[in-house]
Parts: sequence; structure tokens; C-alpha cells
Amino acid sequence: MRFDFLKFLLAFAAAAQSAAVPNSHVLHEKRDPSSSKQWVKRDKLSPSIILPMRIGLKQRNLHRGYDFLMDVSHPDSNNYGKHWTSGETVKEWLAGFDIQPERVTLSQNKGWLAFDATTEEAGNLLHTEYHLYEHTALGHMVSACDSYHLPKHIQEHVDYITPGIKLFAPTKRSRALKRGLSRGASPLRAVVEGFPDTALGGLSTCDKFIVPACIRALYDIPKVPEYSYSGPRADNAMGIFEEGDFHLQEDLDLFFLNFTSYIPNGTHPTPALIDSAEVPIPFPAGGESDLDFQLAYSLIYPQAITLYQTDDFNYAINSRPGTAFFNTFLDTLDGSYCTYSAFGETGDDRSFLLGNTMCGVFMPTNVLSISYDTTNTHSRWMKLGLQGHSVFLASGDNGVGGPPTFFFEADTCLGPNNTIFNPAWPNNCYPNHTVEDPESAANDPLGEPWSIAYSSGGGFSNIYPRPDYQSHAVDKHLRDHKPLYPYYESKDNSSFGKNGGLYNRLGRAYPDIAANSDNIAIFQNGEFLIAGGTSASTPIFASLINRINELRLNAGKSTVGFINPALYSHPEMLNDITNGTNPGCGTAGFSAVRGWDPVTGLGTPALQAWRKSSYTDDTGTPNFPKMVDFFMSLPEVIRLI
Repeated sequence: MRFDFLKFLLAFAAAAQSAAVPNSHVLHEKRDPSSSKQWVKRDKLSPSIILPMRIGLKQRNLHRGYDFLMDVSHPDSNNYGKHWTSGETVKEWLAGFDIQPERVTLSQNKGWLAFDATTEEAGNLLHTEYHLYEHTALGHMVSACDSYHLPKHIQEHVDYITPGIKLFAPTKRSRALKRGLSRGASPLRAVVEGFPDTALGGLSTCDKFIVPACIRALYDIPKVPEYSYSGPRADNAMGIFEEGDFHLQEDLDLFFLNFTSYIPNGTHPTPALIDSAEVPIPFPAGGESDLDFQLAYSLIYPQAITLYQTDDFNYAINSRPGTAFFNTFLDTLDGSYCTYSAFGETGDDRSFLLGNTMCGVFMPTNVLSISYDTTNTHSRWMKLGLQGHSVFLASGDNGVGGPPTFFFEADTCLGPNNTIFNPAWPNNCYPNHTVEDPESAANDPLGEPWSIAYSSGGGFSNIYPRPDYQSHAVDKHLRDHKPLYPYYESKDNSSFGKNGGLYNRLGRAYPDIAANSDNIAIFQNGEFLIAGGTSASTPIFASLINRINELRLNAGKSTVGFINPALYSHPEMLNDITNGTNPGCGTAGFSAVRGWDPVTGLGTPALQAWRKSSYTDDTGTPNFPKMVDFFMSLPEVIRLI
């Protein structure tokens, strides 16, 4: 239903209203008295005082988000690649609103209606009275009401209104930083004696040290992208997320000097600093950041990289036990998340922030690489996919067990006996193998060189049901290969662990894809190390998609966006991994087998089956793998707004 929202506001405010709330209105918000014990209600505000009114608009049609996402992401859809802009998304959520009159403005993040109103207008509009409230300890004064009402046909469009019932007082927090906790899928690291021959670009020791030359040979990646001759696109930087972990420029320069001499020293990511983040910092470099940037630059240069760096250790560490891990990052991409509440996700716990809240400040890059395991933010990722962004998240390094909270803990399994698999939300060259040999799932037992055991995270969600695009591949795996462990079946976690089940046979299956993740050569704090973990797989695969996006954009096409439906409907794009397991929770874990499996997913981009004899064809033009050919063959249409 469409209507002129502003005219409704003005006409309703101008009309004389009785003290009684009409039947056409309903209570929208009412303060719980227990939440305002430290506040004292003071004088009623003068009718002529001007209030800055803000109406937070509800995010609508989230229940249809999956269908919309499939419509623009499946290669067989007529709407493939016709990604939504943020304006289109808001139009869908704002169905029925008309905000053309000059008095009302729409915020930059499309989540708020803003206008000034007198206290009398606001009171008549919302059938309420505004008073001053004083904080008894701090003396802080705010304008608020005890409750307010909205017309029934307006309520469904409104999240909440300010000034309203909320009472906030400023707080002071210590800037002391906590250290010593692990972060998500932190990479394994070991100091290596000596310096590898592959530093000069040779491939003879790729079974011991994975350097850029090994990755390029394994995945058929040209050293110099064909688009570099015309210059990289300014609108296709690759995004990398970091939290509680920081890179060191000196380490990047050492890496460039020894492994990628074509990348100039001093090359660095463009910082998108979130809240109180600072770079560089006077602390030692973190393994995640050094690994991410050294791998990504070696694969996408001269393309640029954007660093989404969150505040500091304070928020990163304190938010880890909950589900707020990515909140401040996602807030900066879409300001509506600052007050978001739906599907069990409710606005951020921002009490750990040391700086100002940043909402809707940065535009997301086309590809986002996140070397940390994910959290309960599924609808947020869905919205990014609708707008043509590809998000890659590490599957974890603890096999079928979950990641430890502290670095000295073992994997965290579930159930009364700690035996139920804990999904966290992978592949390498083995000794004496070369880049021409088949890959195997990464599985390094406890001992040299690693101080903890490592295996590729994989399994089935205990919470989220399996999406349709996975059904054929995963059902075939369960039918043909029949994992040995007892299972339970639940689409909503209501049957968790039933009948001794160790995994949820109906859950969202992961991982989707894999890439090299072991014996990765990096520099950290000036030392030459080898690193491991799905933290390496993530930027590798993300880099390849960033390169594909560059080719598509240069050809007048859209970005590839959410690639899962395309990969699952055309698994021949990937190299199937059929060897290895991912142990955990006292078991051998699942096995890598033919087809999709819960260890290596659909496989890696190492397309030996299609590999040509060299990096170039007869004309000297670089050859990308078949995955590039497939995505370049998809529609050229871009939705124009």
C-alpha cells in the first residue's frame, strides 16, 4: 500500500488530538521501569522546544531475502548478475513510503527518516508527553517519554523513534588492552631455520615452503594479470577484515623483496579504520594480518587492497564469547545494523567501544576476505550478496570441533560428554609431492612444526538448515558415502544430539570450497616463518575471485557476487579432493571423497584436468583456469538505476 507519509505526519500533527489514544493507534514502545532506576523524571518540556526527530525504518522482506539472493546468483536465472543497489533494497523495505517533501530527509544509509518538530507536534504525533530525565549519579539530562503510539498501518514500517523511551548516559572506559587470547582461525606458525630455495622462484621445494610461485603454478595463475597493462580499476579493490590483529609494513617489504620483486616496497593497504582503530600500531605484528596481506598482494597486484581494521583488542577480545564479532565492521557498511533487531540478532553490545560509533560510513568492496570463523550474522551477509559482493570466511582449523576460546585449549566439542561435533562457521602439498600431484586435505597432528594439531574445519550446522543450492551435492554425499557416525536431524536445533547423534544430517553443510593452507611462507616481525590454517585458504580463493571481477568489470559485466549457486551447479569448475580427513571431538572426523565432502567442499581451483602446458597460449596471452572461462561466459547485463 502506497501513501504520502510526510503529508500524513503533518496533517496528523496539525490536528487537535484528544488525550485518549484513538482505536486506530497501537502502543509501539513502553519503557520497562526497571531499566530507569537511576533516572528521575523532571519537568515537562515546553511545547515550543524543537526536537530532532529520527524514525528508524524497519528492514522489510528479510524473510524473502534468500529467494531474492538466488534470483540474482544462480547462473540459470534470467536475473543473474542484476544485483541490487542499496537504494533498491531500501525501496523494497520502504514500500508504501513517499519522502519527497523538503521537511523530511532520508539518511545516507537509507535507514532513517529525519525531521525537526516542536515538542507539541511530536507529542500530538505520537500521543505522548515529553519530559526531561536526569541521571542521579552523573547529572546527565535527556529528553524522553514513557511510551508512545503509532497508527496500526504505520507500525509495521517503524523500528523505533528518537527522542523516545531510551535513556542513555555517557560512560568512561579504560583503554587498557587485553592480550594473549586467540582470534578465531588464527594461523599456525613455526620459525624455520635457513632460507628456502624457492625464494628465487623455484618450485623444487613447494612440499616444504609454499611461496607465491608455488601457488601460481598450482592454480594456473599468471604472474602478471592481463589487465595490469591498462592499470587496475579503482572500483575493484579487494577488502580484508582484521580484528585484534595488525600487519607490519616491514614484514610486507621483506616478503616483496624475497618473493615478489615486481611489487614495490612500501606497497600497503588503504585503511578503512573502524571506530577507534589505529594503524600502524607499536605492537608486534599479528600472524593473521601479515599472512592475509602477503598472500593477497602476491596474487592480485597491481590491484589495490582495502583494510577494514576494527577498533583494537578491547572490543575484539571482549566481544568474542558472544555473537558480536563482526558487528562494528558490518555497522560501518550499513548503518541500519547499529540498531538492527531480527532473526535473533539484536543491536550491538557496544559497551566495549573506546571511540565513537561509526554507522554507514564505508562502502563494501566487491570481494571481502575474512580469515576468522563466522558468527550469527546470516542476514547481513545475505544483503551483501544481493548487492553483488562476495564474502569469504575461514572454515576453522579444528576439524569437526569448534575453535578454542583460549590458545591453550583443545577444540570445543558439544553435548554432555563433549562428543557432538561443533561446526565453526583447506589443502596442501605433502612431503615429496610437487605442484603437479593431487592435493590432499590438510591434517597436521600435534608436534613439529606445529604446537597444536590442525585439520580443516567442516561438517554440518547445528542451527541453520541446508540451503536448496546444496541439496543435490550434499544429499548425494550422504547417500553414496554414508559417514560412520550416528546423526540427528533438525532444521531448528530442536532435536540437538537426539539418539546419540554427533552431527545434524539436515544442517547447512560446509565448507563450500578449498585452497592451499599449509606450509605457507611468510615474514612476521622480521622472521621467516611457515604458517598454516584456513586463514591462508581464504585470501587465496578471494584473490582469484577479485581477479575474475576485474575481468568481468572491464568487459562491461557485473561482479560475480554470491558464487555458491554457480559453484554447486557447475562443480566441474573445481578440482575434486579425494584424500584426507578432519579429525576432532575424539573421532577421525569426516573423509574427503569423490564429489562434495565436509572436509574440502567442492574442491580447489587447481584445475589440473584443464591445465595447459604453460602459463600462456600460442599468442602469449595468460590463461586463467576454467573457473574464469565459466564466469566470463555468464550474462553481461548490469542492472542500471
